[in-house]
Order: sequence, then C-alpha cells, then structure tokens
Amino acid sequence: MTKNSLALPLTSLLAVLLAACGQQQGGPGGHAGGPPPVSVAPATQREVQEFDEFTARLEAPDTVDVRARVAGTVEAVRFKEGQLVRKGEPLFSIDARAFKADVARAEAQVAALKTQVELARADLARAEKLVSVNAVSAQEIDQLRAALRSAEANLKAAEATLVQSRLNVEYANITAPVSGRTSRANVTPGNLVGVGDPVLTTLVSSDKVYAYFDASEATYLRYMRAAREGKTVARDAVAVQMGLSNEDGYPHTGRLDFVDNHLNPATASIRVRAVFDNKGGQFTPGLYARIKLGGSASYNGVVVPDRAITTDQTRKIVLVVGPNNIVQPRPVTPGALVDGMRVVGGVKAGELVIVDGLLRAFPGAPVTPQVLKVDNLGMPIPGAPPGAAPAAPASAASK
Repeated sequence: MTKNSLALPLTSLLAVLLAACGQQQGGPGGHAGGPPPVSVAPATQREVQEFDEFTARLEAPDTVDVRARVAGTVEAVRFKEGQLVRKGEPLFSIDARAFKADVARAEAQVAALKTQVELARADLARAEKLVSVNAVSAQEIDQLRAALRSAEANLKAAEATLVQSRLNVEYANITAPVSGRTSRANVTPGNLVGVGDPVLTTLVSSDKVYAYFDASEATYLRYMRAAREGKTVARDAVAVQMGLSNEDGYPHTGRLDFVDNHLNPATASIRVRAVFDNKGGQFTPGLYARIKLGGSASYNGVVVPDRAITTDQTRKIVLVVGPNNIVQPRPVTPGALVDGMRVVGGVKAGELVIVDGLLRAFPGAPVTPQVLKVDNLGMPIPGAPPGAAPAAPASAASK
C-alpha cells in the first residue's frame, strides 16, 4: 500500500468527525455557540390599587326567634314556611277567649271603681261646705280625703289591669316583628305553648346582608397607618367586592360599615363587617363568601410579572437585559400582587425583565432576548409567539 492510498482514508475520517461536531453544535438544544435565549417583557407603569382578600360568612342584619308572649293553645298558623312577610303581618293565632273574658272583667272593675271615686269626691265636697258652720270635725274631713285618695289608687290599679288584659288579647295574635323570610313552623294548630317556649319560628331580614370577616393584626395596623398618612379613602367609601363559592371573581359590590373596637387576643385579629344589598334575595345567611377589600387609594407604580422575581441569598432581585444584551441583577422591593403583576421598586418602566429562562441567564453574561407580547396590564400573553429577536451583528451574519 502506497503512502497516498493511506492518506485518503485518514482524510475521509477527519472530515466525518468534523461534520459530526458541527451537527452537535448546531442541532436541537444547541445555540450555534451564541448566547442562550431568554424571554423578556418590559416593566410597565400603570395605575394600581392594592387589594386584600378575606373569607367571610354572611349574616342577616335582623334574626328574630318568634316566641309566644302569652300561654295558650295555637289556633292557626297564618304563613307559609319560607314565605317573605312584612313587619306586622300575622304569623300565629292563640286562643284568646280567656283573655277577652279578662278584659270584660277588668272593664267592669274599672267602671265600679270610677263610681266609688265619684262618690268619695262628692262626700268630701259636702263635708268641706259644713266645716264653716262647725258641723263636721277636722278628723272626718281627713278620713273623707283619705277615702278619696284610696278610691283613686284602686281605680288606677284596675285601669292597669285592663291595659294588661287588652295586651294579652293583642299578644294572642303573633305578628312579624321585622320584615323578612320565615323559617319552618315549629308548632302546629292544637299545641299548647307557654310564655317564651318553644320557639315558634325564626325570622331573618332579607333586604340586605352582612359579610363578617376577620382581618389580621398586621393588616389592621397597615390600614391604620395608611389612613393616618392619607393613603387610603374614608371607611364608608371603601369599595368591598364579594363573590360566592360558585361564582368567578367578585361580581357583587358593597361597602364597609363596621370595624370592631378591639382585637381578639386569642386570634390576633379584628372583626370587620361589610354590607351588601339583597333586595333580590340572592344571598342566604350562613353562606361563605370571598371578600376583596381595597387596601389603598390609587397610585402609579411599576409592575413586573411575579414569576420574574427571584432570590439572591437574602434579597429579591430581577434580571434586567441591559446594553449589549448583558444581564444585570437589579435588587427590588416587592409590593402588592395585583392581577398577577407584582409592584416593585428599583426597576424603571420600559426596562426589559427576564421572565422565562432565568436558569440560563447569568449576571454579566450576554443573552439572546426574545420580547414577549403583553396585554394591556403588562402581563405576558400565554401562547403568543415572541417578537423577533434583535438582529445579529453584521460580522456574525456574514459567517
């Protein structure tokens, strides 16, 4: 074998190896030796209002256990269970015949005592005319005056008994103390009920509903400081939004109307109440609800996607693509989370922040940024293709 014939196979083998190396560098997963690609989005400045979320329970402003105020036999139930009733409408009737008889007896007693008062007053008047001729002694005058005062006192007692008897007749007709929705009737006609026992039914008001929730001590202190600094709106004007467990978002709007005067030391929280209109009857007392409470007045802030924030030992940072596509670590102060965007301090609006590919970006190293499309809030749109990457340098393009 000649020297030329041996050199040909070696040359072919070297060409194959070089081709294989070239395919490995330029194939999938490789970057042809260039900077790694990352997805970036511009930091956005927009109007921000902070919110806090709580879990609440709905309660009716008025909840009344309807009880009998007189003892007797239930004659009739005058409502349908679950019915909406107005204040003063009849609910139950108790046999009032005995109470009406007491009224007649008290009326007769009052009439008799009125006669005694009139007689005692006439006797005293006649005796006082005879005093001038010494026909009546002073002792007799005193006795007649005492008799008149006694008759008048007895009349007042009889009149009070008459009032009580008439009230018993009125109490025998049990009416709705407030407007609202009734519960089930716990007694049926024919049952004997006592004074206050048992509960005949329960009535809850329905024109509005309260949402009670507990705010932590830290949240309460933050709100109080913001109020002192003028960074929040007045309590009665605070917009409160609510959503039920089967609803998306917070479709109902109410207002804050009560904050308790002390914190519960066992839970380090304070009770807060919001009120919502319920004229449509869509809210039932006892339901759980989600509450969204405005935590501050509106202000302009710079926001970035929350996933762009990372941790460098003990500080929060974002990676910003600077001049010449060099990665710059930027310490930030995270603020409120609003619609998936985090309010931050330390980043200027318009700066490109790395959102995806954080593990491929190193401070001081170059990257290939791909600008993502964002919505009107500054949030990258899922599934939207990134914009075109910056053009490569002319020297690199010519290779």
